Amino acid sequence: MDGCYAGTLATSYLSWMWARRKSFFDVVAYTGDGIAGRTVDHNLGVVPEMMWVKNRGLENWATYHSSLTGTGFMTLDNDTAAGSSVSIWNNTDPTNEVFTVGTNGRTNRSADTYIAYLFATLAGISKVFSYTGNGTNQTIDCGFSAGAKFILIKRTDSTGDWFMWDSVRGIVAGDDPHLSLNTTAAEVTTDDSVDPESTGFIVNQVAATNVNVDTAEYIGYAIAT
Repeated sequence: MDGCYAGTLATSYLSWMWARRKSFFDVVAYTGDGIAGRTVDHNLGVVPEMMWVKNRGLENWATYHSSLTGTGFMTLDNDTAAGSSVSIWNNTDPTNEVFTVGTNGRTNRSADTYIAYLFATLAGISKVFSYTGNGTNQTIDCGFSAGAKFILIKRTDSTGDWFMWDSVRGIVAGDDPHLSLNTTAAEVTTDDSVDPESTGFIVNQVAATNVNVDTAEYIGYAIAT
């Protein structure tokens, strides 16, 4: 709440910050016990539709999305397709009070410490979504009234970056700068992968990002305000 320091001021930085709010976003810290089926309380107030869990040690991130099954998971820090493992979420979807973990080191190794970020759809504010590509362009209807100001998209059936756009850098009817959560690469500014739309946004199939390949499967998250 007092700001942040990001090193030398000669370099450009951008931060994306979430406030904890019922039905929108919650943060949970816990210590693993190594027992399959362990439940972790949360205060989101609704069923989480997307979760990012990080072992504070050397493990990769484990990502849950409601469009995947109880065994499905994604890895936030690489571009791999969705995987399947009973030991990540113990083949159990979250509820409005708890989420469940298995014995995997990414989510529940005994005595390891974890941080979990929980996201949900809040009408007119945020949208956790999934869609199937059509090879050209399509509108992703998020139920917004003035378009999306933040967009995150990941392909699930094949490799693909966690592509991210925001209105500060530009979501316009033209080239839109994007970053990838899974890389340290500088932003790319030379492709028109998304366009503005009042109800959400438009995805365009371009080779630079491949966010609308015909019959491909995608998950994502958008914020209106």
